[in-house]
Amino acid sequence: MKTLVIYDSVFGNTEKIAQVIAAALGTNAIPVSQADAGQLGSLDLLVVGSPTRGFRPTEGITHLLNGLPKYHLAGVRVAAFDTRIVLETIDSKALRFLVDKGGYAASTIAKMLQKKGGKLAAPPEGFFVTGEQGPLKDSELERAAAWAGKLMAG
Repeated sequence: MKTLVIYDSVFGNTEKIAQVIAAALGTNAIPVSQADAGQLGSLDLLVVGSPTRGFRPTEGITHLLNGLPKYHLAGVRVAAFDTRIVLETIDSKALRFLVDKGGYAASTIAKMLQKKGGKLAAPPEGFFVTGEQGPLKDSELERAAAWAGKLMAG
């Protein structure tokens, strides 16, 4: 199965998750800056991840996915993940409300992948960091490996 994990990372947390997912899938994880749009349409499974920045994916991920032709991912199973702060750990009630209503990067990535013809292999997934810069919460790397296993099964 031809599989690839593409990610962007600001503080290194999303990269760690991407590397674990790639290892579980038996493939490579590459930063978005090294992604070649031409190779994506020939994959069996494409996994894309980003930290949540202002309720959305990074500019690099957005630019890559927006630049794909409309049906470029037709026939490709796709999955999306992000890293995010645990909602309950945000002190400000107003900010917690904004984050809850604003959403996360994974759902935006999933919609973008589907618009390009991809078929979701699993619902979008979020992996938790303990603060804006991390680190990852305990057990998130194990949870990422388990999520990747579900992608293989589906």
